This record gives sequence, structure tokens and C-alpha cells, in this order.
Amino acid sequence: MRSYLFVLCTILFTVYSQLAIKWGMLKAGAMPENSVDRIWFLVSQLLNPWILSSLVSAFLALITWMVAMTKLELSHAYPFMSLAFVLVLFFSHAVFNEMLTAPKLVGVLFIVIGMAIGSQG
Repeated sequence: MRSYLFVLCTILFTVYSQLAIKWGMLKAGAMPENSVDRIWFLVSQLLNPWILSSLVSAFLALITWMVAMTKLELSHAYPFMSLAFVLVLFFSHAVFNEMLTAPKLVGVLFIVIGMAIGSQG
């Protein structure tokens, strides 16, 4: 049972990482037009606290996934990672007011059904 807690932590760290990147880039503003300025813009974002927290979260996701992999079969545990897609969809709607459309909701339903089937046995 504890192995599933590590899978859940991996999912939550992954979701946070994606949301933090989006938040950080919204705060950073538009991408410059010039190629050199684009590179500098992206490199400078590595000092953005939201982007840094995203990197830390992604690293923590790696660590918790490594622990989970010591106890669970990859083919059993990996389908649970699709829950990250579901959570990002709903949190991006709640936090960033992104649209929740019928096709997105149907897609999420298929993801959940696929996860339930794929994680069996």
C-alpha cells in the first residue's frame, strides 16, 4: 500500500511542476521575437522562483517514482501516471481559467477508463 503512496506523490509533484511552469511563464510575459533574445529569455527564467520550484518538484517526482519502482511492476504502476493529465486539466481550469470543453472531458473519461483497465493485474 505504501508503494501507491509514492506513486501518488509522483503524480502530485508532476502536476505541481506543470502548474508552476505555467504560472512562472505567465508572470514572465511574452516570448521575444529575436532568436538571441528568446534564448536569453528562457535561460533567465531558470532563476524564476516558480520555475525553480517546478524543477525541485520534478526532481522529487523522480525520487518518489524511483522508490515506487522498487516495489511495483512498471506495467502496473505507469497507467496511474495518466491521472496527472486529469489533474492538470482540472487545476488549469481552476487556477488559469482554461476552458473545460466536452471533448476534453470525454478524453479524460477515456484516460480514466484506460488507467483502470491498464493497471489491472
